[in-house]
Amino acid sequence: MTEDNRTVTIDSTTFKLADLSENARNQLLNLQVTDAEVKRLNQQLAIHQTARAAYANALSAELPKEAEKAKPKPRATKAAAAKPKAPKAPKTTH
Repeated sequence: MTEDNRTVTIDSTTFKLADLSENARNQLLNLQVTDAEVKRLNQQLAIHQTARAAYANALSAELPKEAEKAKPKPRATKAAAAKPKAPKAPKTTH
């Protein structure tokens, strides 16, 4: 049987893995798994941020230039909308 000389340094203190309790080794494993997942997620975030920038650039290239932009249509004013209608002639019966 070989002696396990692996160590871990936590808060500037080095511990032999063999000296840690089973619970402490499990918590260490949880930290390692979590750190690996955070690293993976950060890589995914970088990929998505790069893709987003590319999409934004592609959209910008597809937008009309200043001279090509359509002039905005004039909007009806409240005064024009409130303009009274001509009265209708009354209906007569014979």
